[in-house]
Amino acid sequence: MACIEISLAQQTLKLLDDRGGLLRSYSISTSRNGPGEKKDSFCTPRGRHIIRAKIGAGVAENTIFIGRRPSGEIYTPELGERHPGRDWILTRVLWLSGCELGFNRLRNVDTMRRYIYIHGSPDNSQMGKPGSSGCIRMHNRDIIELFDQVAPGTPVDILET
Repeated sequence: MACIEISLAQQTLKLLDDRGGLLRSYSISTSRNGPGEKKDSFCTPRGRHIIRAKIGAGVAENTIFIGRRPSGEIYTPELGERHPGRDWILTRVLWLSGCELGFNRLRNVDTMRRYIYIHGSPDNSQMGKPGSSGCIRMHNRDIIELFDQVAPGTPVDILET
């Protein structure tokens, strides 16, 4: 089974094969608030996670998601200009669940209850530096490619280094 390794320091997501060999590397954007596990911190949680759910298979690129459901709208630059501060969730969603009790799972540190995803973002979103509200942002073409290569249960390690 493949696994995912996310480096907060390098702002990269690596897809690794079952032996740890690099299959693909992507530039990403994690939280502008840095790492952290607490509810309402808007930080990116660290540690071992799994992909709990894959959402959006087959929807059009730039489909807007609200509450993990396609809204029926397609993102355009004009829509982005009308809502400049919005943290867009587009194209595909990989919903993460923490695996470490008391660190990123259950109580006030639960990654899944914090709605932390790996998801698509507008093509003009800058990757390679923190900028999200806690999730892991990717360019749309990259999240489509990743989405098609992973399954629910895929391990995801989010590391500071």
